[in-house]
Amino acid sequence: MNQRTRLQRKGWNWCGLLCALFALLLPALASAEDTSGGIEAPVVVGGDHQYPPYEFLDSRNQPTGFNVDLTRAIARVMGMPVEIRLGNWGEMRKALASGEVDVLQGMVSTPERAGEVDFSPPHAVVHQSIWNRRGGPQILRLDQLAGKEVIVMRGSVMHDLMLRENLGARLIPVNSLAEALRLLSSGKHDCALVAKLPGQYLIGQLKLTNIAPVATPLLAQDYGYAVRKGNRSTLARFNEGLAILKETGEYREIHDRWLGVLEPQGVPWGRIIRFSAMIVVPLLLVLGGTVVWSRTLQREVAARTEALEREVAERKRFADELQVRQRQLIQADKMTSLGILVSGVAHEINNPNGVIMLNVPLLQKSFQDALPILEAYHQQQGDFVLGWLKYSRMRQEIPLLFSETLESAGRIKRIVEDLKDFARRDDTDHSARVDLNAVVEAALRLVDPSVRKVTGQFRIDLDPQLPSVRGNAQRIEQVVVNLVLNACQALTGPEQGISVRTDFAADCGEVRVTVQDEGAGIAAEHLAHLTDPFFTTKRDSGGTGLGLSVSAGIVKEHGGSLKFDSTPGAGTTVVLSLPALMEA
Repeated sequence: MNQRTRLQRKGWNWCGLLCALFALLLPALASAEDTSGGIEAPVVVGGDHQYPPYEFLDSRNQPTGFNVDLTRAIARVMGMPVEIRLGNWGEMRKALASGEVDVLQGMVSTPERAGEVDFSPPHAVVHQSIWNRRGGPQILRLDQLAGKEVIVMRGSVMHDLMLRENLGARLIPVNSLAEALRLLSSGKHDCALVAKLPGQYLIGQLKLTNIAPVATPLLAQDYGYAVRKGNRSTLARFNEGLAILKETGEYREIHDRWLGVLEPQGVPWGRIIRFSAMIVVPLLLVLGGTVVWSRTLQREVAARTEALEREVAERKRFADELQVRQRQLIQADKMTSLGILVSGVAHEINNPNGVIMLNVPLLQKSFQDALPILEAYHQQQGDFVLGWLKYSRMRQEIPLLFSETLESAGRIKRIVEDLKDFARRDDTDHSARVDLNAVVEAALRLVDPSVRKVTGQFRIDLDPQLPSVRGNAQRIEQVVVNLVLNACQALTGPEQGISVRTDFAADCGEVRVTVQDEGAGIAAEHLAHLTDPFFTTKRDSGGTGLGLSVSAGIVKEHGGSLKFDSTPGAGTTVVLSLPALMEA
């Protein structure tokens, strides 16, 4: 064999070896390419299909609720695909354990469950309650359950509690909270252990009126995301997404939308249609008659001679005035509807706020009673964690938290009462004695959010020796609210201020309220038309031109006056004057 043949064979041997190595590496390279460039598999998120308002299936069998909206928001900000599956709670827990589900989006945290799963920081707090039938024996505490037939949802935290504590009760496990409430409402068994907020939501949907929860909840438990033990990477992504939503404020929006106030129980469309027909049909008849009559007048004008032009002009003025009155009536009807709406919302706010004002003193007294025990434990065992913070700090913070909560609830109550007073329809006379300072304070509480939004320079000066006036407090309050809101709308920057003051002009026997702003001011040619109906310089921003017109009418009814003084670029001053009620 010559040298050339040996070199050729050696070259083919090297080529064969390189081809074999390439064939072995090709699958690994393809796998790496798929991993780096392929689409990420969705995270499977499980939940209960009947646990409103946290998570449930809507009328179209689609997942909805607080947990669902929160999960979708976290997936969006973290850029990860998710697949939400809702089903029987017991089956969902098994699916998490088997790996069919990666995350449970709502699970109550307990020490026993912490040995099986890892929890995120809580995104809500669930209050557990005992539910009884109205008019029947009332079971108020867990130690009263011995010998009783107790309905629980299979696999729920209350089911776990009853199995662990062994209180001597006969458990009746069911597959959902709705089934538990229906069973209790039908007269079977003694009581049910159901979370308070989901129970309240369900009895409204199921129209169950003969059952109710115990006023004081049994337990307040942290509620958050759960993953299989050791699945730290998935849990970290959800924890980071939850922190981002809380930082941006989107978490608060989702929380308030689902958990702030219970949803209304449906719109009475039949009544709305009937009432609308009662209002719209006569109004259409009036408008139709007006249109027909106006066209008749136009035909008559065309046929008349120049001698009748003055009469035609007078009739046209009357028709225009009639249209103005009709638009005023429509606006007044809108304001009446708004007053009804405000009263309803105030009532809905007062209910949960009343619960807060009743429960916080009880919790405050409970903490005071438990404080010696906690102090003794602290002395013996050293410092310990209480509610995410050290006890040495929490024993100072908790009383402050209770005080702030009570103060805030009281402020909510005052604002709601002011709203109800402002919206209340008052057909009484104008002969009541009115404290003008109190009226101004009530009006300022109503507009406080609007004032804070536009300026940090707000001053108020009330004369403590101010005489009373004769009139209607709600009507005068409406005038003050309109004047302050107009002042807010006139400001062009937060550095500009607003001042409100009251004083008594003894020389003319008048009590005055002066509202002054440092805003854009009003052109001189517009000052004379400020109280004309539908005249406004803010038409582009939604102004109707009725605020000052209505206010001027109210002041005139009380025998007072409104005076305006303004310089463009330097601000506006409005003085409301009312006759003082002089003592004999």
